Amino acid sequence: MTVIPWPLKIRAVGNTAQVGSRRLAAASAPNTADELADMAATLIESRQTILPKRLGAPGPNPAQLAQILHAAAHAPDHGQLLPWRFVLVPEVSRPQLAEVFVAALRERDSAATEAQQTQAREKAYRAPLLLLLLLLVVVDGERGDPEIDLHERLASAGCAVQNMLLMATAQGFGSALTGGKALKSDALRGLFGLAPSELALCFLSIGTVLSRKSARPRPAAQDYVSTLDAERGVAPGF
Repeated sequence: MTVIPWPLKIRAVGNTAQVGSRRLAAASAPNTADELADMAATLIESRQTILPKRLGAPGPNPAQLAQILHAAAHAPDHGQLLPWRFVLVPEVSRPQLAEVFVAALRERDSAATEAQQTQAREKAYRAPLLLLLLLLVVVDGERGDPEIDLHERLASAGCAVQNMLLMATAQGFGSALTGGKALKSDALRGLFGLAPSELALCFLSIGTVLSRKSARPRPAAQDYVSTLDAERGVAPGF
């Protein structure tokens, strides 16, 4: 797969739009949808996880960040619950997060060495933009329909995050989702004031790519798609 440079720079050229070395036809032309689909496929296939240790400054500016966050709003949301939210962790707040990572380590291992604590502390400073993704799970009717199950809320959150990752890729940034046991710690829940019904799912880091590994091989569609056949039941392929 070829990773193309982002962001796409679109400029008007007569009745068409120039995108890099490619030209999009006017909206009335019959092949516009095909070209836009091709652009979308290129963007999706260009997304790659870049771990926080390989990200640096600058991160998104305010306008770019607003665009990334706005992309999340277009995720599917059964019942319009808005079951997820994001908490920005700016540079000035990183020391608090660093100490929470240490406290979370001590919760799991009271004998953690100084070197282990230092390593835990450093995780808070690895990316120029850090978001804590929270999934708000309400089962008591305080927010939306309690009949909408957790798995639907998780699916919505996943779509919102993917929208953000793709927007960050389109802007030319690298990004990564990271987890860890600290997300379940009392120290982290206390720092972010999480309600009992809220789950901290993962961290989302965004920044300028300093280095990257080769893109990993992706599975082919036939590896994960099957078809319900009226006679044979579920059969591999499509």
